[in-house]
Amino acid sequence: MEKVNDYDHTSEVPLSSFKGNIYLVGMMGAGKTSVGRLLAKRARKSFFDSDQVIEERTGVSIATIFHHEGEEGFRAREQAVISDLTALDNIVLATGGGATILEDNRKSLGSTGFVVYLKAQVEDLWKRTQTDKNRPLLDTENPLERLKDLFRVRDPIYTAIADLVVETGEPNLQTFLNRLEHELIIARAQ
Repeated sequence: MEKVNDYDHTSEVPLSSFKGNIYLVGMMGAGKTSVGRLLAKRARKSFFDSDQVIEERTGVSIATIFHHEGEEGFRAREQAVISDLTALDNIVLATGGGATILEDNRKSLGSTGFVVYLKAQVEDLWKRTQTDKNRPLLDTENPLERLKDLFRVRDPIYTAIADLVVETGEPNLQTFLNRLEHELIIARAQ
């Protein structure tokens, strides 16, 4: 029986043989955390989410950090966390949406692992983020316009740093993961 929208993994090397770190970059709402957790299980790697690590270290939410320290203060904390996490081995890291803004973060990510840009269309990002109150950069009078502006600025940065760009428009997470796993194995073999 032929599989539809799924890959036959019988002739492929398993993702667990993928050596090194995998870093997921992309806009807020692209699915980096959800994909990263499952990808780490498949690859038999430890999973980290840089925003969650920041919250664990500070004991407060990202929104609270933004409120008290502004974006600059948050980015300094994020840079320290990215530096620490990229020094680890055999991990999958979901970065915050703005992590690649800083050159030091781009260098750390690009020199210590395989960077995957989870590219989502703005309309999909908006559907996923519009009711989330924990998105301080979207706490504006016109959050959709802000999201469009962020995408225009960040998309070229994500694309430039990425070893692999993967569109996230799949109808469900498992189908997307199967495709991502297939593309990772092919990209690493090249």
